[in-house]
Amino acid sequence: MSRPKQRSKRLLKKLPELVAERLAQRNRGDHRPVLIFAQDEARFGRISITRKSWAPAGIRPRSPRQVIRKYVYAYSAVCPATGKMTSLILPKANSEMMSLFLQQVSSDFADYFIIMLVDRAGWHVSARLKIPENIRLIPIPSHSPELNPTEHVWDELREKHFPNLALKTLDDVEDKLCDGLNAMADDPERLRSLTYFPYLHITV
Repeated sequence: MSRPKQRSKRLLKKLPELVAERLAQRNRGDHRPVLIFAQDEARFGRISITRKSWAPAGIRPRSPRQVIRKYVYAYSAVCPATGKMTSLILPKANSEMMSLFLQQVSSDFADYFIIMLVDRAGWHVSARLKIPENIRLIPIPSHSPELNPTEHVWDELREKHFPNLALKTLDDVEDKLCDGLNAMADDPERLRSLTYFPYLHITV
């Protein structure tokens, strides 16, 4: 078994214990209900994504194509058990932007104590990261994107909202992202079906 798979297997076994450790870090008297989230960010830009598409018989569809390296970053956190999601579109991926996003999640779910799974990107484990008092992070093993349910959000967005387009500006990219993220946030059952992995079925 490869090392990444070994680390992934260990996380699956230890996750209930890791969640219990984070719960023990709560302030005394904090009895807010607990939600488990998975967080990730992804880069979206003006490089075209080409996909196959249906067309009437005898017609060969044409797909615009461009390679323009300008990007924005979508930050999302999903609660697989409930299908709730919150997102921000930000210009960079760094500790400052991640801190802003965590503050947004904290505000959106102020009535909850949040356990959040994150990958080991440098800005997720930086000493400069500002973590709100109602959030605790659990880093997942390196090189294990299959353990992060939020990866399926990006797959869905790219497949449903970005194929066969040549977006003219970053504002257009942001508009498409907003449409896609809002559509997903408005469909909690779809989000649950995409993200509620068996290993996340934890009683807290």
